[in-house]
Amino acid sequence: MSGEQDWNKKSVKILSRKGGNTKCADCGETDPQWASYTLGVFVCVTCCGIHRNISEISKVKSLTMAKWDEEQIQFLDQHGNDAAKAKYEAHVPIHYYRPTHTDCHVLREQWIRAKYERKQFMKNEGADGSPDSKETGVKEGTLFKRGRDNGQYLARKFVLTELDGTLKYFIKSDAKEPKAVIKIDSINATFQPEKMKHNHGLQITYVKDNKARNLFVYHNDGQEIVSWFNAIRAAQFHYMKVAFPTANDKEILSRLPRNFLKEGYMEKTGPKPTDAFKKRWFTLDHRRLMYYKDPLDAFAKGEVFLGSTEHGYQVKAEIVPNSYSNIWNYGISISTPDRTYLFTCESEQDRENWLSVFKKVISIPMTVREFAVEAQFKHRS
Repeated sequence: MSGEQDWNKKSVKILSRKGGNTKCADCGETDPQWASYTLGVFVCVTCCGIHRNISEISKVKSLTMAKWDEEQIQFLDQHGNDAAKAKYEAHVPIHYYRPTHTDCHVLREQWIRAKYERKQFMKNEGADGSPDSKETGVKEGTLFKRGRDNGQYLARKFVLTELDGTLKYFIKSDAKEPKAVIKIDSINATFQPEKMKHNHGLQITYVKDNKARNLFVYHNDGQEIVSWFNAIRAAQFHYMKVAFPTANDKEILSRLPRNFLKEGYMEKTGPKPTDAFKKRWFTLDHRRLMYYKDPLDAFAKGEVFLGSTEHGYQVKAEIVPNSYSNIWNYGISISTPDRTYLFTCESEQDRENWLSVFKKVISIPMTVREFAVEAQFKHRS
């Protein structure tokens, strides 16, 4: 019997190295160590935990620790990740966000549930996976929004309208006038469970009067908050298809709501040699480096535009002595055509991480749209 089990384990291992099975079927993590013998997919340990929560659909086992019988091995052999993708991801909308292994739990969970539990992509559905949104181009509902001053989360009515490219929110559900009207093309939305201390926390960053603003929202239902995230992506995708008819889908997709390139604390000094260093929370969103007094502030205290090296932008490491009230002395300077900014990091590793991201950004040539944003920054200053 043990010989048979050894052979079965070896057979499963061989199957896990076959084609698309070398990466998790749901998040792309390499070398998955679990498999669902009812769906025929190989998954990583994190996605395996989600599969366990839909046990009526997916039954999982460890490739190395569990016993495998002949029928289960044959089922895996006849299916596998590539076959499952062709079946369960046949009609994923082009704008729909496919989570990776670095994404938060709610995104991964709802992606897995959408595929296997709701079978959302086995036939064409609406723009965000719901039939009504495609018909009307409008998504409406209640989200809990963080108050700018008191930090309390209160229910607010939100309306996303694809036709006029806006996201509005209202203080009361029956209010006629919105509290804010946000242009869809200026939005970035990213999940922030750790920062917001809520598993379904979503940060909506947008630009108004060329200044960054933040809304922090959540919904208790994971499916609903992910639906909002993908509805924003859908509306933005369709808006940009009209606004930039010569842009290809890949270019547009790169501009849709995405994770920030990097966030964290650095110290910053002002333009005068006598200005003191102050600790600030920094967020890098593509070429816009924003800094805040607190990570959950609604408004940025300031912003720096990162252009490209071919247009006079430079980034380099600096040694900053403790003579300007700075606590940290692992310095970074960002030189723009108009000014040099000086920051300090807590550790050498932290500085290397920031430098790596900054250098990558400025190595990329600027687009026509980015030149317009740069001009707005110059005009503002």
